[in-house]
Amino acid sequence: MKLLGLLIVVVCVFGGYMWAGGKMAPIILALPYECLIILGAAIGAFMVANPGYAVKETLGNLKCLVKGEKHNKADYLELLSVLYMVFKLARSKGWLALEQHIEHPEESELFKQFPGFAHNHHATMFLCDYLRIISLGNENPHEIEALMDEELETLTHEKMHSSHAVQTMADGIPALGIVAAVLGIIKTMGSITEPPEVLGKMIGGALVGTFLGVFLAYGFVGPTASALATYGASELLYYRCMKVAVLAFLNGAAPQVAVEFARKFLPHNVQPNFLELEEKLNELPAPG
Repeated sequence: MKLLGLLIVVVCVFGGYMWAGGKMAPIILALPYECLIILGAAIGAFMVANPGYAVKETLGNLKCLVKGEKHNKADYLELLSVLYMVFKLARSKGWLALEQHIEHPEESELFKQFPGFAHNHHATMFLCDYLRIISLGNENPHEIEALMDEELETLTHEKMHSSHAVQTMADGIPALGIVAAVLGIIKTMGSITEPPEVLGKMIGGALVGTFLGVFLAYGFVGPTASALATYGASELLYYRCMKVAVLAFLNGAAPQVAVEFARKFLPHNVQPNFLELEEKLNELPAPG
């Protein structure tokens, strides 16, 4: 859907220009060097302003233009099932029964039943770290909630960094378009003795820089930053879902009620309904 949106931007802008009688030749001729100036400077500035890990993460997160949100309804059904199994084991056999699973989650038979969750290393460690703290004797929900809030705040800065960085780049690209246009004017002034038809083409090529700066910023880079923000927010939602379930269980809720709290917390586009969750939980084997 997002790639379709970007295609619509290109078709409508250039289609409308051509429909109004505009010629593509001046734009096509100026496009290579104007893009080199604008995008080259923008990418270079982006690399200067951000640490290496953030650059790599941003590149990896560009899959949001194809995938959309990080997690879908099936992912949350699986997550709620994992939480139910963990809570049920803790309720029936005590927190110490979880030790074999949380110390080496990659070897846990419980987690292996849920491959999507098990392969999400950061989410698995997030849950296991808090289960470990609780199993060591700290079952105070207020203290656990305060610690979770601190970690989620750190995660928010981390997961939203890509979108903020790309938005900063989008804010600067129109100015870089002006830089490209000024360079084009400087080039034109060096050929001031040329006939008017030649100067007209050169000035038109210079103005392509201003056009490209605004077009790329508001038609491509800015929307990409918004898509990255949505992607990051959807990833954070996964962690907040675990938080709601763990706190509900610590406050005395039964395993199925705790995961129901987490289910109700989810937005409707990824929220399984009550019957879907109940059917899924009834299919699960007894935790061991």
